[in-house]
Amino acid sequence: MTKLKELWSKLWFRAVSITLAVIIVIAAVLGITVGCLWGDVISSVSSITHLQARNDENKEGSVYSMRVKGGFYLDKFVDRGGASSDSELINFITSNITKGLMKVDIGESDVNCSAFTALTPDNDVLFARNYDFDKTNVCITICNSPGKGRYKSFSTVDMNYIGIDTEKDLSGLMDKITCFAAPYAPLDGMNEKGLSCAIFMSYQGEDYSNNDSGTVATDQRDDSKPNFTSTTMQRLILDYCATVDEAVELIQGYNLHDSAKSSFHYMIADATGKSAILEWLPAENATDKTDNDGSKRVLKVLYNDDDMYTGLRDADGFKYQWITNFIVNGHETYYENNEDKAGWDRYQHIYGKLHDADGRLADESAAMDILEDVGRRTWNGGGGVTVHSVVFNLTEKTVRWVANENYDKAGATYTYSFKTGKLTAV
Repeated sequence: MTKLKELWSKLWFRAVSITLAVIIVIAAVLGITVGCLWGDVISSVSSITHLQARNDENKEGSVYSMRVKGGFYLDKFVDRGGASSDSELINFITSNITKGLMKVDIGESDVNCSAFTALTPDNDVLFARNYDFDKTNVCITICNSPGKGRYKSFSTVDMNYIGIDTEKDLSGLMDKITCFAAPYAPLDGMNEKGLSCAIFMSYQGEDYSNNDSGTVATDQRDDSKPNFTSTTMQRLILDYCATVDEAVELIQGYNLHDSAKSSFHYMIADATGKSAILEWLPAENATDKTDNDGSKRVLKVLYNDDDMYTGLRDADGFKYQWITNFIVNGHETYYENNEDKAGWDRYQHIYGKLHDADGRLADESAAMDILEDVGRRTWNGGGGVTVHSVVFNLTEKTVRWVANENYDKAGATYTYSFKTGKLTAV
């Protein structure tokens, strides 16, 4: 009997040992699988930091930051030919990034923004930009390790564009995982090479004053070209281009499909001081103010050395450039009068400031002062809010960023440097 008990004890111990070994192996396999499938997502989501609390009384959303690990499937997105609509982009994001576990929505917007370039006395090239909208949550999105042949970048994302409720803070794991889609929705940004870009409403179409029914989105349909949507175009620029010329060459090879049922134009600049405004206009008559067929538009590039800027006072050959919310190419005939040009008053104010300074500003703070002048709360009594203002130093590869027009509030300004990788509140 004793020997039988001993034998049974050994058998039981062996069975338990084998079971534990199997459990450990299964756990290890699951861990490796989760790591392979979700490692970058987990690391990125874990980095999300709530930088500033929302202030509903002042119509200010929350401010977050996220350091994105890995390439977020962008190479795969490019290889498959991009996306020709918001729904195609959503399908790609949900199947690859969120693994089908949740839905990502792209919200609509009315983006009335401003931007300009300038030089400092030390010849640093500045690119300054306001993002005017309404209360919304934003995420400073830093892509540190995008992969071979791609560049690190700093960008700002309106989280409304990835389906995060503008009236609430991030809530739970699912919201945070959804934020991994943020790299596909930059509204402006700069990469480590000093190339910067930003998006602006252009209000195209015969009834351009009525965004609900009159604004006609660009929707190119050249079957020989791959496709991108508004914000993914900017992501491609930030990740794959080092200069304005490289960006224009890349963009010329794609169809553009404007997002969110709106029409947009863009501005890009690089560390050499070269900049350009990118607009999609009727091929046969670029100044046709009806402009009601978004499928037949073609890319028109207006560089800062174009003849229309000849009258500017040069600073060692540099010519500043600026933009708001109307078509700049041929605007004299595209619109019946200046009152029809959305943001014309802001455009004129920015021009006046730059003209008086000969295109040279003392530093990033001086550029931020001009952005403050035309902030949505300040300018003509505005409505809404300038969600963020940012000044990129394309020479030094640094960023000065302010939330919700709180230019003088301690802790509401952030600086970032590609040299140190540090995001610092000041």
